[in-house]
Amino acid sequence: MDPIRLGMVGGGQGAFIGAVHRIAARLDGEFRLVAGALSSTAEKARASGTELGLDPARSYDDFRQMASREARLKDGIRAVAIVTPNHMHAAPAIEFLRRGIHVICDKPLTATMAEAKKLAAVAAKANALFILTHNYTGYPMIRQARAMVAGGDLGRIRLVQVEYAQDWLTEAVEASGSKQAEWRTDPSRSGAGGALGDIGTHAYNLAAFVSGEVPQALAADLSSFVPRRKLDDNAHVMLRYASGARGTLWCSQVAPGNENGLRLRVYGEKGGLDWGQEDPNRLWFTPFGQEKRLITRNGAGASPAAQRVSRVPGGHPEGYLEAFATIYTEAARAIRAHDAGQPVPEGVTYPTLTDGLQGMRFVEAAVQSAKRNAAWVTL
Repeated sequence: MDPIRLGMVGGGQGAFIGAVHRIAARLDGEFRLVAGALSSTAEKARASGTELGLDPARSYDDFRQMASREARLKDGIRAVAIVTPNHMHAAPAIEFLRRGIHVICDKPLTATMAEAKKLAAVAAKANALFILTHNYTGYPMIRQARAMVAGGDLGRIRLVQVEYAQDWLTEAVEASGSKQAEWRTDPSRSGAGGALGDIGTHAYNLAAFVSGEVPQALAADLSSFVPRRKLDDNAHVMLRYASGARGTLWCSQVAPGNENGLRLRVYGEKGGLDWGQEDPNRLWFTPFGQEKRLITRNGAGASPAAQRVSRVPGGHPEGYLEAFATIYTEAARAIRAHDAGQPVPEGVTYPTLTDGLQGMRFVEAAVQSAKRNAAWVTL
């Protein structure tokens, strides 16, 4: 089949995540970038389009112009990737959804809950899909862990512990011209959560994806350790689940020695699982009272859920870009089925608007809790 025609909003010159999305979109040959509104400034948008080899006629000055014209073209885009700062997620997503163009959006869903609710209302009426790129759910061993929990290998879940530690904001790099730090530490562009919204939402989503449970209440202690920083750079959150399970979430961007330390541990009555993003092809499983067992991506014990999103033979590492590509490929399968009037193929899994709303509620509740001296807040 021909690749799905893809547009992009944001992701122009100097943007890290835009390049990641473009690699992910083309890795499995499912998408072809044909149009873009790649920057908020017209000159930079056009220069970025030229660098990427876009037809000048389809390199737009703004996303509204792009949505209007592409929706009318016979060979217009079928999907758009939104890779802007958080405060610029809702408006373009709404614009494209209203025109029946599928949306693949970077996380978190939006900057505010009000924007999230407006987006959800539009998406509910749109004849198009909304995919959220919580890319860590694309790792084969995360799919393996999810299948094992759902299959009862751990028994009833008791404990969920997730952490996401980085160190790149240990100093006030936002004051020295770092583009990535500037918007992430600015409430007007990032929203109410700093580290909480940037990486905490990833941790929260991953825990829910694997455990199959969404917390009922939380208590959060948020800190801004760097002087004059307006948003949190560290968060400790306790979680309570309706099932009786308990959880903890720690996210930090001021933890020296940590580059991208996302780790998930889940414990049940019958055993436990342990996975770390920096060694993603390995999952440790320990049945209670027995030896610890290593499950690898294509090794003995790997489930069909893991194998269907693996690309290369065992012993050849798959990592961050491939996990990101899994989300795009799952999105492509869902888009093709949707446009053909067919149900989503069995096994196809990707983060949705529901996951995005849950992440927004998590940030909102954590901020409320912190303002009340870490009081428990119902989600």
